[in-house]
Amino acid sequence: MKILKFGGTSVANAQNITLVKNIVSDVNADQTIVVVSAFGGVTDLLLQTADFASAQDLRYKKVLKEIEDRHIDTIKKLIPINKQSKALSKVKSDLNTLETLLEGAYLIGEITPRLSDKIVSYGELLSSYSIAEFFAEQQLDAVYLDSRKFIKTNDLNGKAVVDTKTTNKLCKQILGETKNKIIVVPGFIASSINGNSTTLGRGGSDFTAALIAAALDAEVLEIWTDVSGMYTANPKIVKQAHAIPHISYEEAMELSHFGAKVLYPPTIQPVLTKGISIHIKNTFDPESAGTLITKNKTEKGKTVRGITHVENIALLSLEGPGMVGIPGISKRFFEVLSLHDISVVLITQASSEHSICVGISDSDIEKAVEIVNLAFEYEIEREKIWPVIAERNLAIIALVGDNMKSHQGLSGKMFSTLGRNNVNIRAIAQGASERNISAVIKKEDVKKALNALHEEFFEENIKQLNLFVMGVGNVGSKFLNQIQQQRKYLKENLKLNIRVIGISNSRNMLFDEDGISLKNWEAVLKNGEKADKALFFDKINRLNYRNSIFVDNTASDEVASTYASYLKNSISVVTCNKIACSSNYTNYIDLKNLAREYNAPFLFETNVGAGLPIIDTLKHLIASGDKVLKIQAVLSGSLNFVFNNFDSKTTFHDVVKQAQEEGYTEPDPKIDLSGIDVMRKILILARESGNQLDIEDIGNKPFLPEESLATTTNEDFFDSLTKHEASFQEMYKAAADTDSKLKYVAQFENGKASVGLQHIPKGHDFYNLEGSDNIVLFYTERYPNQPMIIKGAGAGADVTASGIFADIIRIGNF
Repeated sequence: MKILKFGGTSVANAQNITLVKNIVSDVNADQTIVVVSAFGGVTDLLLQTADFASAQDLRYKKVLKEIEDRHIDTIKKLIPINKQSKALSKVKSDLNTLETLLEGAYLIGEITPRLSDKIVSYGELLSSYSIAEFFAEQQLDAVYLDSRKFIKTNDLNGKAVVDTKTTNKLCKQILGETKNKIIVVPGFIASSINGNSTTLGRGGSDFTAALIAAALDAEVLEIWTDVSGMYTANPKIVKQAHAIPHISYEEAMELSHFGAKVLYPPTIQPVLTKGISIHIKNTFDPESAGTLITKNKTEKGKTVRGITHVENIALLSLEGPGMVGIPGISKRFFEVLSLHDISVVLITQASSEHSICVGISDSDIEKAVEIVNLAFEYEIEREKIWPVIAERNLAIIALVGDNMKSHQGLSGKMFSTLGRNNVNIRAIAQGASERNISAVIKKEDVKKALNALHEEFFEENIKQLNLFVMGVGNVGSKFLNQIQQQRKYLKENLKLNIRVIGISNSRNMLFDEDGISLKNWEAVLKNGEKADKALFFDKINRLNYRNSIFVDNTASDEVASTYASYLKNSISVVTCNKIACSSNYTNYIDLKNLAREYNAPFLFETNVGAGLPIIDTLKHLIASGDKVLKIQAVLSGSLNFVFNNFDSKTTFHDVVKQAQEEGYTEPDPKIDLSGIDVMRKILILARESGNQLDIEDIGNKPFLPEESLATTTNEDFFDSLTKHEASFQEMYKAAADTDSKLKYVAQFENGKASVGLQHIPKGHDFYNLEGSDNIVLFYTERYPNQPMIIKGAGAGADVTASGIFADIIRIGNF
């Protein structure tokens, strides 16, 4: 014998009920008992009619008509017109009785628990009868039986307790003696010994099926729903979640209690005692394996089997010095909650006995505060206990697994994962069985927490990085293209899954919570919403994704000023924008400190040398205990390009124009030629060496005429270069006459930094520096005579983009 239970979504309409018929037809068993819920959504409609009627609101008739139409329409679609009369007659008769009950509630203006149970029972009564008639019409050997005849409870309406002994006896008598191959029964409903209709509470149809399975020693209990089993996490929140093939009763109960809605927790108890397997299957994908729930331990080596959560939780905390060493405080606290029907879902108490903290439903918090303060009014007045503290808008997340107790470090792994993603934990609970580790967090952090934990415990060490990119011009577009090109390699070889969630330029911005396709991002961005830096940040903050990274490819002071906001929200920052790190020293240090405090990396490798590992190398030198004595460098790829190409046969104007057109300079080339860009770079290197400097401390002897420096537009700037061509030719000739080359050099030594144009003689490390290359010489205590040299392309969109990309990968490897 097999017991099959079908939930509301499985029997929501005629099309779904046909799928149910196909599943039942294929069952290989001597006898099959089919337990069905009300048509999807009907129970809520029935409760609504009861509320309207008791409030003497005539809208109950409209809702009742919707219920009637739903059932009549379903029967007409399932059963041929010449065979509908019997089913329609019975359903209309039941609906007339339901209407009479609602009229009674309307007339007296109230509804009792007994009447409520009668009204709500019609959902299952109507669905089960209709389905049984459809089965019979389809030539199945099916019969309908009313579960109120054999599921017996006490008279406590709304919270009826099953009389197991009587129920087992009647199930064997009535069901066991029925010879039909298929028996269709309504779930959820029962009756008292006196014959009054009762209900089994939320998830009661699961419970009905389990009671029948236990009473008849069924081979298996199959729960058919709209998902393919119990998942490692809620698949609506965690897209990488997958069905758990095999799980123990205890693990299933823990997952069900903490929000896995495919199974009602009390369901397990009747079949657990008998050792009957539960198989959760998908009505809409019957070939899927689903989840098998058995008594035996499963899958050796698996520690965490699932991650689940309960939303709409509030914390209630009782604290005070008068609690320490005083017996009976806990008893009074829990007793007052129990007497007012407030269920406690989580408990934690400090070992000092100074406080007790419990988790309850958010809907009960106001009542709980009132009654607990009243219960401890005497102690509160004498300041032995403080007024109770309430915190709302919380949720519980839980790791579940039978084998967790035999593995060390799971709690630490769980909490460190949450910490890395700025998920604050308000309370922690772990049972003595160590099968469940629970934590209370903000409700708004649930999605981030579940995804981060699932990634940590289930996703084969593949780490997902969520990028928000501002600035998609020359460098930014190259960066996005590189991500698109390397995505597969990163996933397969570095276990990194990189998604671009948001993109913005100066005109438009675009978000896609599932990741923006990088094949056509330019076309899609054109149709995005109007760009707004504040809204861009707000959107990232609201999405609250784990491993979020803000990528700044601009040269904007305004964008650089937002870094602190990102870091404070545990959003990492990667930037090629030098403004923040070369701003006043206090701001630079604050950003570094925020990165440490909020565990959000702040990386800016491309600030100096584009894609060259200059800053990274310097960090390793300092971290390993070395000390920088002197830095000499050519740090401007654009200036190096200019002076490598400028000679007596060219004009300075034309060479600078070429550098701008080929992307070597900033959009405003004066930033490069004035020396400010090089000043920022040597300042950053000096700071990263452990020195406190500001931009004003750096000496700069400009080679540009004052007139050129005073221009406010690129057009005026280039005009001034033409005007002063003779002076530029003189500079070139002065260097050539001594067989030297012009190089713009930055230097830091003895706490002082300077930048300026120098004549570099033959034999110097800088002399043969070609094209737009950069070179840095680090003289340190370990490299006092022969410096450590880093040399290579120091400008250009491709190498700058690759440097940004490298910083992203560094974060992925943290």
